[in-house]
Amino acid sequence: MKLKYLLIINTVVCFVYGLPLLLLPATMMSLHGLAEDPATKLMGQFFGVELVAIGLLTWLARNVTDSKALGAIIPALLISDVIGVVITVLGTVSGPMNALGWLGAAVYALLALGYAYFQFLKPGAS
Repeated sequence: MKLKYLLIINTVVCFVYGLPLLLLPATMMSLHGLAEDPATKLMGQFFGVELVAIGLLTWLARNVTDSKALGAIIPALLISDVIGVVITVLGTVSGPMNALGWLGAAVYALLALGYAYFQFLKPGAS
């Protein structure tokens, strides 16, 4: 796989999940078993903003070939996805999120594996 395709996949995932969080936070939060109170909806919208930002970053970075830029982008996405796996698993196991949390953990894990591949097994590939 090319890094470009991983970045495009990341973009699609972020927009498909982030835009509904911005526009329909109560619906998205309730799908995951989270409360529909105003504070939770607001936090969902903040999360949606960050997903849209990552989606824009990955879309704009899809054609980047500069090794210094990729040396910043790839590890940042890898680390954030690993943290996403941990937080999502903890949220699912400890109870705030329902079983749909496992889907989020799987998405984070797959993206992390992709970025780990480009970081450690195929560094410098674009």
